[in-house]
Amino acid sequence: MTSLEPDCARCVGLCCVALPFRESHGFAFAKDGGEPCRHLDGGYGCSIHAALGESGMVGCTAYECFGAGQHVTQSVYGGTSWRDQPDHGEEMFAVFAVVQRLHEMLVLLDQAAELRPAPDLDRLRERVAAHTTTRPAGILDLDLDRLTVQVGESLRAVSRAVRGDGPSYVGQDLLGRDLRGADLARADLRGALLIAADLRSAVLDRADLLGADLRDTLVAGADLSTVLFVTQPQLNAALGDATTLLPAGLRRPAAWSR
Repeated sequence: MTSLEPDCARCVGLCCVALPFRESHGFAFAKDGGEPCRHLDGGYGCSIHAALGESGMVGCTAYECFGAGQHVTQSVYGGTSWRDQPDHGEEMFAVFAVVQRLHEMLVLLDQAAELRPAPDLDRLRERVAAHTTTRPAGILDLDLDRLTVQVGESLRAVSRAVRGDGPSYVGQDLLGRDLRGADLARADLRGALLIAADLRSAVLDRADLLGADLRDTLVAGADLSTVLFVTQPQLNAALGDATTLLPAGLRRPAAWSR
């Protein structure tokens, strides 16, 4: 089975080249998609990896490819690099972007299957996984938007079954909101804007955080162990600590122990 954990040593720095970003709180400078980051070294590593936060590149610390980088490098392109074959660079970067989204779907479908095992979820997962093993042209020809809708519908069905009639905050602007101690048990927070919100001591049992923006969200000491559909990059972007309880299978961001 394809790993959904990043293995940068088996990648050729795809996220450091393929992705664009603009100068902002998360990035100290701007770059275009397809342009190598100025900090990418000759061995496809980051020359400032140990000091990304101090260098104004916290956006990099939040990013997660879900193992797409090494899969595209090793399985799709047989270990070749965009440096070895510059003419294939643009295609390789486009394939990486699609596979990253497919791997994220697989992560979420695995979470759904843990919550409510069902044959239809297994079949959908098999379909999504199959798309990652085709040739580059097949990956790029995929109707990704349609597949995203299908996966989203399945995740919503699982969420409703697990949460019951919890309150809905879907897509709401909760920017900077003081939610300390709030009862958000079984709440539907899909796509909610929770940037810099304070969720310390909030009750989040079975709250659905699919696609919620958790940048700088305060979750120090919070119990996230039973939230639904939170992913590693969401946690990486939040502000937790050593006492924050995490869902099974997710890693505690290194910055949380400082």
